[in-house]
Amino acid sequence: MTPNSPLDRAAAVLLALLVLLTGLVEWRVPAAEAPRALVAAAVVVLLAPRIRASRLAFVAVGLGLTLWTGAVSDNWAAVLARGLASAGFIGAFFCALATLRSIAQSSPAIADAGRYLASQPPGRRYLALSLGGHMFALLLSYGAIALLGGLATSAAAADSDPVIRGHRRRRMLLAIQRGFVSTLSWSPLAFSMAITTVLIPGASWRDAALPGMVSALILAGLGWALDTLLKPRLAVRPPPRPIEGSFRRLTPLFVLLALLGVSVGGLHLLTEVRIVGVVLLVVPLISLVWALLQYRGAIAAPARQFLFTDLPGYRGEIVLLMMAGYIGTLGAPLLAPIMAGLGLDLGVMPPWLLLVSLVWIVPLLGQLGMNPILGVPLIAPLIPEAASLGVTPAALVTAIVAGWAIGGICSPFTATTILTGSFGGVSPLHVGLRWNGLFVITLGLALSLWTLLYAFVLAPA
Repeated sequence: MTPNSPLDRAAAVLLALLVLLTGLVEWRVPAAEAPRALVAAAVVVLLAPRIRASRLAFVAVGLGLTLWTGAVSDNWAAVLARGLASAGFIGAFFCALATLRSIAQSSPAIADAGRYLASQPPGRRYLALSLGGHMFALLLSYGAIALLGGLATSAAAADSDPVIRGHRRRRMLLAIQRGFVSTLSWSPLAFSMAITTVLIPGASWRDAALPGMVSALILAGLGWALDTLLKPRLAVRPPPRPIEGSFRRLTPLFVLLALLGVSVGGLHLLTEVRIVGVVLLVVPLISLVWALLQYRGAIAAPARQFLFTDLPGYRGEIVLLMMAGYIGTLGAPLLAPIMAGLGLDLGVMPPWLLLVSLVWIVPLLGQLGMNPILGVPLIAPLIPEAASLGVTPAALVTAIVAGWAIGGICSPFTATTILTGSFGGVSPLHVGLRWNGLFVITLGLALSLWTLLYAFVLAPA
């Protein structure tokens, strides 16, 4: 099969339909739920034959859980429907964000902004790349690490001294990685917030956004503090380099983020539609308008390229993410009786200990290779209602997404550490435990304390 094979074209059309149907569900059109489940299943069937064996294993596990659910559950049809709904939602959310990533990656203005950040002098380079990585992540998702990581590696390669080159490359890549993961604790465009606010009863992005922003500030501030305290002492300071461009190069980035924030937030407040539903509508529309301006109205060819080549090219990621959501949704009701038989009940844990455990369990599972998109749907249904714990749903979301962000820094199986390691010339395990080891421990303690402070002092139930 060629990249533009009939199967690819059929999958691309179904993915577009999946975004539309998921948007209708979020905008309170329940008749779209059954078709979405069927389309989600068809997407996996079409994409699965051309993915790697490691991703195909998730499909095999999903099939096994489907058979197990059918054998042991009286309401197996409803459970399978929930699993397909979860898979469909995740696939649609990924594709909607991919529209923005595609147009941003091809934008000369965004590339110029990245070069300006990467050329900053040592005194402010970490902050520039950390904040820049945060802003770029809102537009590019993992593409932010790919874009800025490539620019950072090129900038560091210009140093003739191998010691200076190694230090500069490591510090620049860590600033970008940490800037990216800081979005996971609050951004409505992040899978962490989109999935967790759906899974926790009574939770909403509106309530969880502010404590999540504080978590992001803690992550960014602690990263900068450790970088400053632990920066290498060089016998000979490298000569200064010219900065590429001026601060004005960041103007398009600020304008886009402001437009995105105002449109998503404003429409969410006006309509009371869940933030993920607003994102599914607004992000593709902004991408379309951006493409019209960038290509001066001639968007037929770029649209075909995105729909029939770029989108099917994400087949591995799409199947992995969709199956992770499906497995987590089906696995939770199967796991509950097993835990009960072992005498493990999260409801008997002290609330403060449960919240702290939620901060740490996601990164710990990440060390075992469990993607948070799989782990969080598996764990969330086992968590007692927020009211019974004496906390708000936002407190539970804050704890879970804090752990999600920590996992993005230290798990050797996440895209962030894999990409960072590839640019740094080291293994993902080296990035997670050697480069980030001290940071992860101090960050985990800081976010645990912040979660408890928010849950029981600042915003008690």
